[in-house]
Amino acid sequence: MTLNKKYKICKVCIYDERTPAISFDENGVCTYCKMIDGLKQQFNTGTPEGEKKFMGIVEQIKKDGKGKKYDCIVGVSGGTDSSYMIVKAVEWGLRPLAVHYDNTWNTAIATQNITKVLSKLNVDLYTHVVDNKESDDIFRSFFLANVSEIDGPTDIALAETMYRAASKYGVKYVLEGHSFIAEGVSPLSSAYVDGGYIKNIHKQFGKIPMKTFPNMSFMSFMKWILLKRIKKIRPLWYINYSKQDARAFLEKEYGWEYYGGHHLENRMTAFNHSVYFPQKFGIDQRNNSLSASVRAGLMTQEEALKEYSTPPHLEPDLIPYFKKRLGFSDEEYERIMKGERKTYRDYKTYKKRFERLRPLFYLLAKANLVPMSFYIKYTSKTEM
Repeated sequence: MTLNKKYKICKVCIYDERTPAISFDENGVCTYCKMIDGLKQQFNTGTPEGEKKFMGIVEQIKKDGKGKKYDCIVGVSGGTDSSYMIVKAVEWGLRPLAVHYDNTWNTAIATQNITKVLSKLNVDLYTHVVDNKESDDIFRSFFLANVSEIDGPTDIALAETMYRAASKYGVKYVLEGHSFIAEGVSPLSSAYVDGGYIKNIHKQFGKIPMKTFPNMSFMSFMKWILLKRIKKIRPLWYINYSKQDARAFLEKEYGWEYYGGHHLENRMTAFNHSVYFPQKFGIDQRNNSLSASVRAGLMTQEEALKEYSTPPHLEPDLIPYFKKRLGFSDEEYERIMKGERKTYRDYKTYKKRFERLRPLFYLLAKANLVPMSFYIKYTSKTEM
C-alpha cells in the first residue's frame, strides 16, 4: 500500500483512511494511535512506575523459578528485539533458556547472531527443527490457498515450541521481545493465524503429513494457558526501549550484524514482507514501524512517508529461491501472484471461538496468560 496525500492521513502517524477499521477523532488522530496511547497508560510504558511494576514481575519470576535450572523462556530469532531481550534477561539476574524454532529458511546472519549472543552470555539453546520438506509443503499450501498469511505457521510453531520447552523444564514464564512502541500493533486484516487455520489450509492443499511441525490446536493452547498456566510477559511493554539503541549496543558488545530491515532475518519472512504482502495484497507492513517512529519523535511524518514511498528492501535472488525451493514454475508463480485474493474468512479457523470466549480472554490477558494484543485483535468482532 502506497500512501498518498490525496487520502486522509492521521495527524500523528502515517496510517491513512484505507487502513482497516480506522477512524479519526475531531483532532484527526487515528484509532491506532489512540490504542497505543491506551496501552502506554495501562502499562506505564517507559515510566518509573512501569519499570517498578516490571521489576516486581522479575522478582516473582525468580521466586517461582527457585531450584529450577531455568526460570524463564526467551524466544530467539537472531533479530534485534529477541537478541536484546535475552541480553536483558541475563542482566536482570534471570536464568533464561533460549528457544528457537527453525523453519529451515533462516539466513546465515540470523544463525550467526544467535550463536554470538548466546555463547557470550553462556545461555543454553533449545531448538526445534522442522523437517524441511514438511515445512516447505505448509508454505506451499498457504501460497496455493491465495491467503496473505504465508509465514503465519512460523509464528504458531514458535509459540508452540516455547510452550513445549516451558512445560518440559517446569518453567512458568515466557518473555517475548515485542514492543508496541517500536512496532505498533498490526491491523487484524493484515494477518491472522491460528492452529485450526493451518490445519485446514494444509488439509486442502498439502501433500506431506504434518509430523514434525509443532502446530498448536485449540485444546493445546488452552492446556498451556489454563492447565499449565504458563504466562507470557512482554518486558518492552513496560520499560523504555529504542530499537536503534538496541541494535547499536548489540553490534558493539556482541558483534551482532544487521540483516537489512525489520523481519528480514528469515528468508520466508523476508519474502512475505518484501514481495508477497506488497505485490499481491497491497500491504506494506513497514507502515507499522514507521508510524511508531513518528509517534516516538524519531522521524517526521514527511520523512516516514518518503521512506514508505520507496520499495521494500529485496534480496536479489529471493524470488528465484522461493520458486525453486517450493517447486513453482515461472508461469505458476505469476498466475498465483496475479490471481484471486482470499482471506482467513474463506477457511475454517478458531476466530469465532475466540470471539465467543472474549470475556475469558480478557481475564487471561490481565493475568498475563495471553498477550493483551491477542485479546485486542483475536477476540474482537470488529476488525482492527
